[in-house]
Amino acid sequence: MADDRPGEFELIRRYFAPLAQDPGSLGLTDDAAVLTPSDGCDLVLTKDVLAANVHFFVDDAPEAIAAKALRVNLSDLAAKGARPRGYLLGLALPADWTVAWLERFCRGLSADQCVYDIQLLGGDTIRSGNGLQVSVTAIGEVDKGKAVRRSGAGAGDLVFVTGTIGDAAAGLQARLDPDFCRAHDLTEEEETRILDRYLLPRPRTGIASCLVAHASAAMDISDGLFADAAHLASASGMDVTLDLAAVPISGALQHLKVKAPDVFGLCLNGGDDYEILAAVPSGQAEAFVRDTADCGTKVTQIGTVAEGDGRVRLVDAAQAFGLEPDGGFRHF
Repeated sequence: MADDRPGEFELIRRYFAPLAQDPGSLGLTDDAAVLTPSDGCDLVLTKDVLAANVHFFVDDAPEAIAAKALRVNLSDLAAKGARPRGYLLGLALPADWTVAWLERFCRGLSADQCVYDIQLLGGDTIRSGNGLQVSVTAIGEVDKGKAVRRSGAGAGDLVFVTGTIGDAAAGLQARLDPDFCRAHDLTEEEETRILDRYLLPRPRTGIASCLVAHASAAMDISDGLFADAAHLASASGMDVTLDLAAVPISGALQHLKVKAPDVFGLCLNGGDDYEILAAVPSGQAEAFVRDTADCGTKVTQIGTVAEGDGRVRLVDAAQAFGLEPDGGFRHF
């Protein structure tokens, strides 16, 4: 059978050029994009690399792989208080890639570009010697000097988190073990929820302006709630105390908490939540809760910040669930 796959330049012209409508992309006809920040803005840049069978399953839908690669970066931008502007795409295709797969991958990118108001600016496509890999560098804008860093938490701040925690890690366990949900008495609805949370993160881009207005420090939760709280505490040189009973969880995680405490602990700090962890001065807390609700996002206070040396303390019998402040996902 003849190979009908296009060469490099035809591939760019056919599949990726239609995604590049920002003038700075130069129509993907040059070696680099040219981007001018909006007046009074700083650029915020972030990169994540996703590898098959590490960050996603090779048989996941191409649209979902594309969306996840883009959304995990948008989550980082949101935590800095930045508005999405554009992204660069690095795509390492395995030897057996197909035109049909690439078409679906690009449809996934196109759909999310519309949802999150972001444009492809450029990138590179190569043949991979070790499976599919997707690298996205996302670029956002924030008012000059207003980017929210992880290092700004102060004594007396309250610690908030968006959404619910642990569903994505539970979804990963369900993908790895087909009997996971039945073994732990999860309903079909709960199974659908945790699988969806693992496959498709929901970056909290809508509250970026709320973070700029109210938060002293913030970061997205990718390595695990307690692990990332430790990153924030260390960067800020403050101690963070988290109350396990206050951490918002779904019905699926509540089931696990009762029936399988060890699995619950694994999932609660398993990572891939892509929620936002924020430290907010106590005087700003009421306004922060109100403004995020107006943006359609629920936040929950789960802890406090105090003078210290960058440590995290867990309360409410955390040890009973096998939880340690220095746990979470590690790449190496």
